[in-house]
Amino acid sequence: MVSQTISRVFKCLLVLVVVASLIGNCVLIWLNTERTPKCPAQPANTVQPAVHNERSNVFADLSVEEFLQVRDYMSKIPGMNISTDPSTPPSADYLYMIDLSLPNKQDILHYLDTNGLKPAREATAVVFHGTNNNIKEYVVGPLPNPSYHRDVTFERYKREIPLTARPVHFGEEVLIEMFLQDVLKPVNTLLKDSFGFEASDYTAYYDGMPRGVKSGDRETWISLYRNEEGYYIHPVGFEMLFNHQSTKYLSWGVMKVLYNGQYFDSIMELKQQYEAGTVKKIIYRPVPNYASLKPRQKPTGIGPQQFHVQGKRFSVKNNHIVYLDWSFAFGLSPLRGMRAFDVRFRGERIIYELSVQDAMSVYGSVTPNLMLTKYLDGSLGIGKCAYELVRGVDCPYSATYIDTFHFLDTGVPRRLRNSICVFEHDMGQPLRRHFSEIVFNSYGGLANTALVFRTITAIGNYDYMWDFIFYQSGSVEAKVHATGYIASSFALKDNFPFGHQVAENVTGNVHTHFINFKVDVDILGVKNVFQTKDMEFVNVSLPWIPGRHAMIPTVVEKQLHTEQEAALRHDTKTPRYLHIASNKTNRWGHQRSYRLQVFSFAGDHLPESQPEEKAMSWARYKVAITKHKDLEQSCGSLYNQHDMWTPAVDFSKYIEDNESIENQDLVAWVTTGFLHIPHSEDIPNTVTVGNGGGVLLRPHNYFDEDPSIHSADGVYIAPGSEDSCDNNRMACLAQETCSPVLKPFTYHGFD
Repeated sequence: MVSQTISRVFKCLLVLVVVASLIGNCVLIWLNTERTPKCPAQPANTVQPAVHNERSNVFADLSVEEFLQVRDYMSKIPGMNISTDPSTPPSADYLYMIDLSLPNKQDILHYLDTNGLKPAREATAVVFHGTNNNIKEYVVGPLPNPSYHRDVTFERYKREIPLTARPVHFGEEVLIEMFLQDVLKPVNTLLKDSFGFEASDYTAYYDGMPRGVKSGDRETWISLYRNEEGYYIHPVGFEMLFNHQSTKYLSWGVMKVLYNGQYFDSIMELKQQYEAGTVKKIIYRPVPNYASLKPRQKPTGIGPQQFHVQGKRFSVKNNHIVYLDWSFAFGLSPLRGMRAFDVRFRGERIIYELSVQDAMSVYGSVTPNLMLTKYLDGSLGIGKCAYELVRGVDCPYSATYIDTFHFLDTGVPRRLRNSICVFEHDMGQPLRRHFSEIVFNSYGGLANTALVFRTITAIGNYDYMWDFIFYQSGSVEAKVHATGYIASSFALKDNFPFGHQVAENVTGNVHTHFINFKVDVDILGVKNVFQTKDMEFVNVSLPWIPGRHAMIPTVVEKQLHTEQEAALRHDTKTPRYLHIASNKTNRWGHQRSYRLQVFSFAGDHLPESQPEEKAMSWARYKVAITKHKDLEQSCGSLYNQHDMWTPAVDFSKYIEDNESIENQDLVAWVTTGFLHIPHSEDIPNTVTVGNGGGVLLRPHNYFDEDPSIHSADGVYIAPGSEDSCDNNRMACLAQETCSPVLKPFTYHGFD
């Protein structure tokens, strides 16, 4: 009995000792954690080769105050009755968009480089004149207190823009939804039996573009989908063509109906034949939502995270960013997307403008909606769809996030919170390295850390991730990756030439992606030339064998320098070296230049015999080089999507003027992209891996040596110096341990 009591006491004491030990260890860990310094928010080394330039505000997007000033000015113009309410019907005059109107390049360079006068700050206002059946663009200025406006429509497009070329704005979308619910009521029984929903609760549809087959048309095919998350891959087998050309809602009407592969001339004809039993019916059967992005397993951990041991090495001030030797101004066009201006390396301007221009996709299908679909996202608003980025997924957790604002079909400036992110990123491989074991023992290397400037745009079903990347070697990369949902159609027996079946009754439709970037390169000024280079084999004699004529093949550089090579088409062989070169030379006597390298496999463009091709003629060319013109701002326009047959901007005209590009201010228009044949792994949605393209600008004889050799990140190890941090900062990192400061996670994207 006594032994049992002693045993119980001993056990209790042992438990108390264990608990005390655990508490003590926790306290020690906490105390050590408290002693660990927090990583600084600002760089420990304040030496920054590049500096902020206050004059970069000439490129700044419009502020909230400027949007409101232009809006109020436009709404009070005498003799006009311009509404700013997004629910305005198509028959009225509506202020659709306000955006920055960039000054002429020459005026900006005069201001930036020679301390000239600052150009007047102006805005472009786009008005849908439903009362006059046309669209006008007005330049409004000067900001911040506008006092004038002028109609620049004809100056920019050399023609008037008809009202039918307008995008569908919010007021028209409301009418379309009302129209659909009204015209679908007669087939409510069919909808319930076939798809499990009624006309009154129907909201999910996919409208094809362009809206017709000739100029002036406004006829849209609409496909019905189940109203579920990821509805783009829940087609139900019902499509309808309706005419909404008139600005009067009561004049709209249904032109054609497709149900389960069978065409009907009206809703009533379908209703009658369905009730008579002469139609092959679709029987509704519930299916699990294979499109949901909710994880199939509960998250159990967090992957590797980046943090700044000595503070961030880049700085964002207003619309200007500096990073090591780099500096540039930035903006986000509501139509075109992200853009960078006055890109400098070591104080020298490399690029005047680097910008996203357009994203095009052309679909194939046996059903009419996707059969006709050719999307031009630049006409729909790439930048306006740059929604909030999710910290730790869309960008690293420690990235710097920037808000943007736009006024496009909103009536008031809309804030897009955290729509841009900026971060320094370890690319995961060395930028340079060499290990030597022969004759001289050493290791030299440099981690490939670069600055990434990113937005992600969700335009309907597709999400595009846009990156501008600035490397320590003086290279700049512009690239895009696609994700989001594929567009799909109801599976019919004739579907398979146009795609693969990816789910129950679902065909993922084959389509192309073409992406265009504008690269206004200024290499040591605005007098540049375009060069192409490749290689060829030639036979040479062996001079060390006298009296013999032995010939062997060897490789030599083959240089071309002709203006006719300014437009490198997708259907011709492209030289592998493309250069924008200055007339100045480096130390070794070679022209200082930058090389363009295009990474893509975009495939065939739309045949030029097709009338719609004019609106997307930029896709003919892998690279097109033109002389800079202030009126050639973009490869497309707001109106090209809805009038492809007589587009406001036909890019091929930029090429056909056949102007000299010798010693001129040159602009490179680069087309990249990929062919997408959807497959079962596109369910639930498409991954970014392998789906993208881009262009790299890299110095070619621009420097006397690679500039990254001067990077403070360089590592050099010789025998006996393995533990020294004189040339290897990482060797002493343990002495500077700090814990990262991570901001609390919040998300406001649904606001």
